[in-house]
Amino acid sequence: MSRYAIRHEHLGAFPVVALIDTETGTAIRVARRGATLLEYQVPVAGRLCNIVDSYTTADELETYHGSRFAVMAPFANRVADARYHFAGVEHDLAPDAAPDARTIMHGFVRASEFDLLSVDTDDTGACLRLGCHALLEPVHAGYPFKIDLEVAFTLHASGLDVTASLRNMGDSDAPCFFGWHPYLRLREDGIDGLELKLPAQQAIVTNDALIPLPGDAAYRPLDAMPERDFRTWRKLDGCVLDSGFAAPKPDADGRIRSHLRDPETGLSVAMWQERGVTVVYTADTLRGAEIRRSIAIEPMEAMTNAFNRPDCAAAITLAPGAERTFHCGLELNLP
Repeated sequence: MSRYAIRHEHLGAFPVVALIDTETGTAIRVARRGATLLEYQVPVAGRLCNIVDSYTTADELETYHGSRFAVMAPFANRVADARYHFAGVEHDLAPDAAPDARTIMHGFVRASEFDLLSVDTDDTGACLRLGCHALLEPVHAGYPFKIDLEVAFTLHASGLDVTASLRNMGDSDAPCFFGWHPYLRLREDGIDGLELKLPAQQAIVTNDALIPLPGDAAYRPLDAMPERDFRTWRKLDGCVLDSGFAAPKPDADGRIRSHLRDPETGLSVAMWQERGVTVVYTADTLRGAEIRRSIAIEPMEAMTNAFNRPDCAAAITLAPGAERTFHCGLELNLP
């Protein structure tokens, strides 16, 4: 019998797939709505602890407040004024919106029901593959392109791997890129007692609407921005972040790791990605008990507003029939 097991569940009316390590009790639960990670249970000090902060009820998943564990495609975070130019054509993602309500964020698939493509297990891990065809039809204003999306979650002894594949099914170049919006929660009393270390060498500078400044002005060395310098371990107490980080220094194996740890328990998690930028959000603008309860560490193929940036054109342009894959995930260091 395989070490890993599969369980099919529901959160209200929403189908959920659980992948379970029967030896350690480690388990993830993923809702097919939005390919949303709901839970990641790991053994800590003799008991199972959920290290992610996601939705616990069907109503929460229905509204996706806070975009918890959102799969962000065909763009991540914001598009300035909901408009962009591509291949000489201007596109409006919110043609009916009032001038003061043109904020658009996190793509179009958060509310999509993903198809269950496969789920496989063996003694080394369990892999869940989900597919989304919501971007194949031109139903999204300002996005006339055809993108097929697949997201795979692989649970194994060292952590959780996420693989996203974007395929251009149209007959012209298409702008698209992937991002993930995880929230990590390593202790019950919020994030202030946690420590963060980031591999980035530059901060991304934005305007008041959190849109990166044009051109090279968007990139600033961390030596010039000590308030955002997390190149060495630093406590989150007093740090307010809704910020992008660029020019990361990869580890010897090529992975780019953003580290979060609880110095009291020794529990440590690394968010890894193969390329791109990272956005860190300390959840100060959420509501009530959600404020600073957890921290979002978001791996993204390209920066916010990449659809409008010539310096991102190569990273986001996908030729007809081409496929681009992005790898990221969570690594565990259990006490």
